[in-house]
Amino acid sequence: MQPKRVRKESAIKRSAETHRIRKAPLVVVGIDLAGSPKRPTGICALCDLKAETRIVFSDDDILDFVKEARPTLVPIDAPLSLPKGRQTVHDRTGEHLRKCDRELLRRGIRFFPVTLGPMRMLTERGLGLKQRLAAMGYQALECYPGAAQDLWRIPRQHQDRLGLLNGLRKLGLRGLKKSATSDELDAATAALVGRWSLIGQGLMLGGKTGILIPDLEGRSKALTTPRAKTKC
Repeated sequence: MQPKRVRKESAIKRSAETHRIRKAPLVVVGIDLAGSPKRPTGICALCDLKAETRIVFSDDDILDFVKEARPTLVPIDAPLSLPKGRQTVHDRTGEHLRKCDRELLRRGIRFFPVTLGPMRMLTERGLGLKQRLAAMGYQALECYPGAAQDLWRIPRQHQDRLGLLNGLRKLGLRGLKKSATSDELDAATAALVGRWSLIGQGLMLGGKTGILIPDLEGRSKALTTPRAKTKC
């Protein structure tokens, strides 16, 4: 039979481990993906509310950043699903809009549909990146920073970059530099939406394969899982 003192010490260890897990930071990597690797992609590692942003280009650079950050969630500003009836981005049959697109329309949020010419390249790259992230064990979700910015009532990057920067700071983000590019700020927006989702304030428009947006009416939930894999 285990001595009482040993049992007590074991209980203390378990309690300390539980406390460590609950206090572990949430890590999210937001990506503002460019349609071509020749154009800049904004990326943001958000550890709790501390943001680190940079510009990258290739898919390998993106994956290396994700691997280093070891996030719980990877929201990507790019279409990660196709309209019903379409098998590839080049398929001209099937529907024009996805269910999540119709939800955006219903909310009065402006967007570019997947079937629009330039969006096909972005969609193809996004789907490929999602697949590679899944193979590495990371969950990627589609996120639309413009929708989140509209819902939070802060400017979109093309309207007022500094206004967007200040808006994100008012929402609690720390570490954003005044020199941050529009791509980096959209990536930071995506990361913040991911964090909101992890604390119970996210909503998937159009179901599991739709678009992640902040749920302004959601209630925060105490998280015990998933565990963070790194420290801020």
